[in-house]
Amino acid sequence: MSGTTIEVLVHADGATTRQQITPKRLVIAGWTGRDPVARDKHIAELEELGIPRPATTPIYYEVAASRLTTADSIEVSGADSSGEVEFVLVKSGGKLFVGVGSDHTDRKVETYNITVSKQMCDKPVAPELWLVDDVAAHWDRLMLRAFATINGERVLYQEGTLSGMLAPFDLIARRYGDAGLPEGTAMFGGTFAAKGGIRPADRFEFELVDPVLNRVIRHGYGIAQLAVAG
Repeated sequence: MSGTTIEVLVHADGATTRQQITPKRLVIAGWTGRDPVARDKHIAELEELGIPRPATTPIYYEVAASRLTTADSIEVSGADSSGEVEFVLVKSGGKLFVGVGSDHTDRKVETYNITVSKQMCDKPVAPELWLVDDVAAHWDRLMLRAFATINGERVLYQEGTLSGMLAPFDLIARRYGDAGLPEGTAMFGGTFAAKGGIRPADRFEFELVDPVLNRVIRHGYGIAQLAVAG
């Protein structure tokens, strides 16, 4: 298995370097909330769209690593897809990093096959990573935030601290046990309920905020809808 080589800024041990990484595996973790009430709210939100409850929580979907992209726009089939902000864990060079991305998903396909829906769309990620060791002590204070531009209006779409999600090593252990995240793997870590409900947008922007070290990783992308002929 192989993915697309992407160039990223890596912040680690007080230094910043530009590196090229080529993730070989991509895993999308779903329903990863620590709070069962908040988790069930997101499940109910998806059920309203006809999307069935997951078989387990959390659940892990395998997606082609070539779907990862740092591009500033993606193309999707029709008007039934939407983004959702997630932290992204990356194992590269023996080290574990965290960044931020959007699990852009086809919601129509999701009603009958969630795994296939995850495969339908590119997964935009910000071209920047932090060393997990540098943020581990204040992990729960990190914040995810997303904005969607809908009908020309930019609105706050999602927001929450990572205290609401399973901690990274717990999330990894539930999938891989004591072996840890395999080298060359990227894992999306779950998301929050959308403010105002899940809906498509013309543009989606997302960020990971570190209020302790006073830094932010940001990225955004436009969504071009391709015609569906039938």
